[in-house]
Amino acid sequence: MTVDDPAASSRFFTGHLGFRETLTGDGFIALGRDDAAVDLILTERDAERWQPGRGLADAIVVFAVTGLAAEYQRLRREGAAITVPLRREPWGELTMRLSDPNGVAIQLTEWIPPTTS
Repeated sequence: MTVDDPAASSRFFTGHLGFRETLTGDGFIALGRDDAAVDLILTERDAERWQPGRGLADAIVVFAVTGLAAEYQRLRREGAAITVPLRREPWGELTMRLSDPNGVAIQLTEWIPPTTS
């Protein structure tokens, strides 16, 4: 992910979502998790080369999790920037969104079978 401040995003992902820094270099930070769920590389945006609307798209990073209701409460207590509160979708999804300091949208989703009537 290309962001303005990789260190701020790293603090968010390590502080709230269980990642750890695995490698740092000039303008980038690599993050991983001990459960090997996913690796992220945060790269500093090159202001001289970046052109708004050209080649970059808004993205949502989605993580499938379990125990989302408890995670939601934990994130609220920690003061994470929750942008969409916890909700249940009719097709069987418990979901919420939060944002890191660079505006990266993160969606946490727990798949729950829809209720049948």
